[in-house]
Amino acid sequence: MAEIITLALKMQKSPFSNIYWFARALVNTDLYGAIGRRQEKKLLQAVNLIEAILRTESLSEEKKFLVAKEKLRSEILQLSKAGTKAYFQDIDFVEMLNKEIKTVNDLIVFCITVKYVVLPINQAMTIIPSDDNQFCKEAVKAILDKYGETEVGTAIVVWDELGVKGCLEAERATVVEYFTSLLDNLNKLNIEHTAIDDNIIMTAFVQEFERRLGQKRKNRGGHSLESVTSFLFEYFNLP
Repeated sequence: MAEIITLALKMQKSPFSNIYWFARALVNTDLYGAIGRRQEKKLLQAVNLIEAILRTESLSEEKKFLVAKEKLRSEILQLSKAGTKAYFQDIDFVEMLNKEIKTVNDLIVFCITVKYVVLPINQAMTIIPSDDNQFCKEAVKAILDKYGETEVGTAIVVWDELGVKGCLEAERATVVEYFTSLLDNLNKLNIEHTAIDDNIIMTAFVQEFERRLGQKRKNRGGHSLESVTSFLFEYFNLP
């Protein structure tokens, strides 16, 4: 009887199936100290070195894999000072990679995760607004300048509306920009990859991006009331 190839089975068999879990491990604070954020530059250097080894033509595929995997291990263990908490987290990270990286394709997928998923999201998160002040102050000031304290309630509502909309629009523009860049990078990949593989990569990117955006939204929401209250106290010269 012929095997029924389901989408789930195709995903399981894809060499890119680990890309989301690599991304999560790279930014996991509790287990691995968010090595993908804590050591961005050094991690990128390590990945570039791994890619150079994998492009070497004088080595067999087996030797490429063994040399590159060992080099990745040694590079990660040099990221932090021996004996520190970060160092022991790096050891745990290396042990996780040792279990998950079993082929050259696994190494390639790890490199793709670092270069095309985690680091771009890190960069994008620096662009996303951390508070809603920049979208609100001038508009609310204009309301108060015109109507004074009688429209304080309206000013607070407008602050909330503008803050949410402005921040979400900024998020949306950044997501589209970086997602477009991801698509360009996928089109340039010089390794075999199917439409399913591409979908696995793109959804991993979007899922991780949205998870981190959600964290930033919670932080903004927690400070929005503080922001508008501080603005009102300052506007009316209240101590």
